[in-house]
Amino acid sequence: MQRADLLPGPLFCARCAAELQPGSSDFYRVFIEAMADPTGPVIEDENPEEIRRQMDELIAQLQNVSAQEAMDQVYRRLVLYLCGKCYREWIENPTG
Repeated sequence: MQRADLLPGPLFCARCAAELQPGSSDFYRVFIEAMADPTGPVIEDENPEEIRRQMDELIAQLQNVSAQEAMDQVYRRLVLYLCGKCYREWIENPTG
């Protein structure tokens, strides 16, 4: 089995949609991992009843949110393929 067979095909650049050719060394695989604030909430009031009230409020806000939507708000991992030109532009300004 060739290394190119290990990639899903066909591949297209996530920015310009150019077709990418596995094995040609003309593209990049980019991993993006995003995680919600890992420090957790700040609890200033040590009153157990107030903490419980806040927890109940949060649970009520999540009533109409699917498990997948809730997870997506906490953690996401994406894999993108970029052609060489788009990669060079993206890596210099990934948020722009």
